[in-house]
Amino acid sequence: MSIEIRNVSKNFGDFRALKDVSLHIDSGELVALLGPSGCGKTTLLRIIAGLETADAGSILFAGEDTTEVHVRERQVGFVFQHYALFRHMTVFENVAFGLRVKPRGQRPAEAEIRKKVHDLLNLVQLDWLADRFPSQLSGGQRQRIALARALAVEPKVLLLDEPFGALDAKVRKELRRWLRRLHDDLHVTSIFVTHDQEEALEVADRVVLMNAGNIEQVGSPQEVWDHPASPFVYGFLGDVNLFHGRAHEGEVDIQGLQIASPEHAEAQNARAAAYVRPHDLEVQRFTPGAAGIPAKLARAIVVGPIARLELLPVEGTKSGDNSQSDPIIEAQIPAEQFRAMGLKEGETLVVTPRKARIFVESGAGI
Repeated sequence: MSIEIRNVSKNFGDFRALKDVSLHIDSGELVALLGPSGCGKTTLLRIIAGLETADAGSILFAGEDTTEVHVRERQVGFVFQHYALFRHMTVFENVAFGLRVKPRGQRPAEAEIRKKVHDLLNLVQLDWLADRFPSQLSGGQRQRIALARALAVEPKVLLLDEPFGALDAKVRKELRRWLRRLHDDLHVTSIFVTHDQEEALEVADRVVLMNAGNIEQVGSPQEVWDHPASPFVYGFLGDVNLFHGRAHEGEVDIQGLQIASPEHAEAQNARAAAYVRPHDLEVQRFTPGAAGIPAKLARAIVVGPIARLELLPVEGTKSGDNSQSDPIIEAQIPAEQFRAMGLKEGETLVVTPRKARIFVESGAGI
């Protein structure tokens, strides 16, 4: 079932949670709503489910307006972060619950319910736990049972709110892969909310990046990673260094280092921000006259094949985030290279961006 979100706005008192949001989701698509806390992603999910009412705008399922459709009639399955399983019921009874509370005319026969529940428990690979209670399950098992319960009523749309947020990192990773495989088997239109960038990029067909009640960018994981539409998107998707400089006729000057920026050929001495991923910084020992940004190695963390370097700029013109409060430059190099170079904390190095994404402030020229 396709979903059309048209010009949806929502206020909570003076707080604007959603500001004229529009989005189309194709039938059978798995979409991630990604953004920081308070950006509006859960509010949007709840409006789609019918658990919240929009102040303006509409939600259409398969072209039909759902504004006046009660949550029970929307054929939506909802999975919360904290499982929401009935503690006094067995796993089997939890999954069967949605089928047993259907109106008498729509309720399947008991034999049909039993078959369907066992089929769903097999689907989530937990049929052997049918007689257990939620308190006897691990967090990952509970979340899979919650998903089986949501699927029991054959929803046309599956909505997941931070489904793995309460789990440890290893279990989260396992369940992410499992959810992607399950979706590929079922093809039910699914939307999940997360603030975990890796989770969204690994699982979703498309990622919707939200910030302060607005949609900043929509695209495939590869598109939003390779072509971030705004400084917010670049900064939110993984670690990044921010360097301030001046853009002039296709070049950006950062501390005397010239970076080609042909896409800004029209810029005339405009303020510019260069975003550089840690792995896109080349690291060398400092020599007088070396081209690059001199920085002192404050700390080196070697974990597996990667050496993470924290450097303090000698000139002090580096800013690590949008608040311009973090002076640290983060670089990543292969651990073998780090050992071969024999780098020591306290020595001065030179970092040079191999690749940078430049944003020029409009009207920022002198």
